[in-house]
Amino acid sequence: MNIKYYYFIDEFNKNEIEKLPTQISLIYRNYNNKNKPNELKKLVIHCKINRRKVYISNNLKDAIKYNFDGLYIPSFHKQLRFRNIAKKNLEIIGSAHNAVELKIKEKQGCSSIFLSPIFKNNKNKKYLDVIKTNLLKKMTKNKIVLLGGINQKTLKRSKLCSPNGLAAISWIKKNGPSIDTGPF
Repeated sequence: MNIKYYYFIDEFNKNEIEKLPTQISLIYRNYNNKNKPNELKKLVIHCKINRRKVYISNNLKDAIKYNFDGLYIPSFHKQLRFRNIAKKNLEIIGSAHNAVELKIKEKQGCSSIFLSPIFKNNKNKKYLDVIKTNLLKKMTKNKIVLLGGINQKTLKRSKLCSPNGLAAISWIKKNGPSIDTGPF
């Protein structure tokens, strides 16, 4: 199985991005500040030149305007208006924490759903772990990406979920996946 990797960023940092293998897709999510048009243009152009997929979080208008590869819909966004997007080559991905949110992401037209958090981490005391993740995975035909608590210690347990992808921030930044051999 071919595993996809996703890395979350909140600003365009060319040096940081160039250290990553090009197979790692970027998800730009900047919830603290207003998106800067110049920064969005630079990010998309840089990713297109380097053949890297780039998604923007929660902003359909900017996704289309700046030619992002797709739109990432966070779990807290429950509106269904993303279903009928005029731009057909825009991929929609989103995150869910439970069965209700999983069904909402399906109705929003997500092709891949990020289940989160999978493992215990500093941000979350509640997490899905392997059994709950696999139960949720059985509820959908969509591709499943694991998010939250992914690190060197939890990679083998991740394999028990047979994910289509892995998403992380600190693990990818620190040592990241070995793209040639896969994470497992």
